[in-house]
Amino acid sequence: MKRNIVIAAVTAAALVGGGTATALATTGDDEGSARQAANTRLSDDDGGRDDRDDTARAASTDVTAPEAIASALKHTPGTVVSAELDDEDDSDKVIWKVDVLSGDNGWHSVSVDPSTGKVLGSHTDDEDDTAQVRAALKGSSVTAEEAAKAAAGKGVVTSVDLDEDGRNKSWEAETRAPGGAEQDWKIALNTGKVTADRSDAQDDDSDAQD
Repeated sequence: MKRNIVIAAVTAAALVGGGTATALATTGDDEGSARQAANTRLSDDDGGRDDRDDTARAASTDVTAPEAIASALKHTPGTVVSAELDDEDDSDKVIWKVDVLSGDNGWHSVSVDPSTGKVLGSHTDDEDDTAQVRAALKGSSVTAEEAAKAAAGKGVVTSVDLDEDGRNKSWEAETRAPGGAEQDWKIALNTGKVTADRSDAQDDDSDAQD
């Protein structure tokens, strides 16, 4: 996707209280110039990046979660346990990170370009929950790719991973709606049924009360 943005000059930028940065930019046209103000909320826990920026990057990716998973499996055969749209080395570049458990119980982290679907590289990881993951997936008929496809009906899928803890094993997916709202979902391992993650909503309520 190509975007053409012309900025004539940045005329002022000032930090104000409450962690808000205000930038004033001037754009030009044939009849004169117009001023445009943009306020960006700086978060203390994300290095100053706005969630709306993450939403824009997620929505602009050409490669979906299922496509990234399929690409990773062509490069590294095995069982995908998680896929996440994430910043590369804490930079502004976003990539798909796909964790694959191979047949010999080796863990591989595969990086996939979100624009082309090309595998950028991979490396092995040391994990100690292999037996737990294998047990959770035993008898499962829904793969990570299928879980991501099921959750895609709820919004742009930015992550999908296996929840192997607790009594109710499932796939978990995070989506972003066009307006930027995040939502967590559970996808049944045997039926692929998608339900809202109530535990996540309860945690949010508890945080609000605190």
